[in-house]
Amino acid sequence: MHHLFGLVLAQRDLSRAGDLFSLDDAEIEGSLSEALEQIRIISSSADYQTNDNDQAVVEICITRITTAIRETESIEKHGKALVALWESCLEHNLKPSGKDEDTPHAKIASDIMSCILQNYSRPSVMALAVPVAVKFLQRGNKELCRNMSSYLSLAAIAEAELLADHTDAIVKSVLQGMSIDPTYRVGRDLKDHEAPTQPQPPP
Repeated sequence: MHHLFGLVLAQRDLSRAGDLFSLDDAEIEGSLSEALEQIRIISSSADYQTNDNDQAVVEICITRITTAIRETESIEKHGKALVALWESCLEHNLKPSGKDEDTPHAKIASDIMSCILQNYSRPSVMALAVPVAVKFLQRGNKELCRNMSSYLSLAAIAEAELLADHTDAIVKSVLQGMSIDPTYRVGRDLKDHEAPTQPQPPP
């Protein structure tokens, strides 16, 4: 791992975390999967949800990593590690507090989601991501589900067969509501495939 990434993550050094943005993307690209694994370990620690310093370090590092992945177009190389961190968020509380604030792990999930799912036209990435994305649909975080549904709709257009094995779970999440509002994108897309109803005569 790049020495600065290693230092920031090992020591949870918030004062040095911003320096990661001074590094060229190509200089750190080879370290991204290892850094993602270290972030997974940090975010899975018992005190992470109450440790503001660790949360800030993780947030900065994830931003730097996802930026580097986009700029170096290396999502297929680091997709497995990125999805592993994303999936680990499912082991923690994702529902907003009474103040409607995202939990620490919901923030991680949200930050990673767009980096993964904007690659909906890459079959190898979607093969890793879709099973995890469907699990998020069933966790009841309204904002995550709304955003997830938009990306899954695009994935259904680009690589429909990848969603075939998950149709039942998607339909179930739609029918149960799962705190999703009527604009739920996947629900609308499924509705579009229903047989049209016959017009009724006026009373």
